[in-house]
Amino acid sequence: MRRFLRDNGLSIALFALFLLSLIGQALTGWRAHAEELRLHEQASISFLSYLGSGHFISAVFENWESEFLQMAAYVLLTVFLFQKGASESKKPDEDNPEDEAPSAHRKDPKAPWPVHRGGLLLKLYSHSLSLALVTLFLASFVLHLAGSTRRMNEEALQHGQPQQTMIGTLAEPEFWYESFQNWQSEFLSIGVLLILGVYLRERGSPESKPVAAPHAMTGH
Repeated sequence: MRRFLRDNGLSIALFALFLLSLIGQALTGWRAHAEELRLHEQASISFLSYLGSGHFISAVFENWESEFLQMAAYVLLTVFLFQKGASESKKPDEDNPEDEAPSAHRKDPKAPWPVHRGGLLLKLYSHSLSLALVTLFLASFVLHLAGSTRRMNEEALQHGQPQQTMIGTLAEPEFWYESFQNWQSEFLSIGVLLILGVYLRERGSPESKPVAAPHAMTGH
């Protein structure tokens, strides 16, 4: 168990922080929603009912959507584009191991099994990271859309207004405002990290270049 915790400590810590943050969001969102209902002279709902409300679902997947979009875009852009001096970029003037054809390792006993299998399976495996991230983005986008539709319909019910469909929500400026406000911040944060990583260091972190490395050093 000690070895497992050591080998997986980073992911365990991140998922633990995620869970604590999600619980915090749910509890505080429930109380904020109860206040909104009180102001509209509506009966409050239970915590479990709140977890299925549009208020909660929309807020959760609005953020997940932007995170997965950022990661998918970053993974795909690093295939074609360079940032000289960034540790996360390929070297612009050299051959990079990431570009090597996996078929050259087909007989390597330590290679993942799709490499041995080849064909369509290998093609899919060669792009499995971006495919997974794009799929997670699309799923989060749809759930954000469904949550926003439910939230708008809950608000419409309070004001005696007609209900609308998910297609109708796609035409609402508020839905796209929610998306773009998160998308822009995600692209800004990863761009800032990329540029700061050229000139600044964090000793001990693999996301940083060695402290004594020249600014122009690209890649690991």
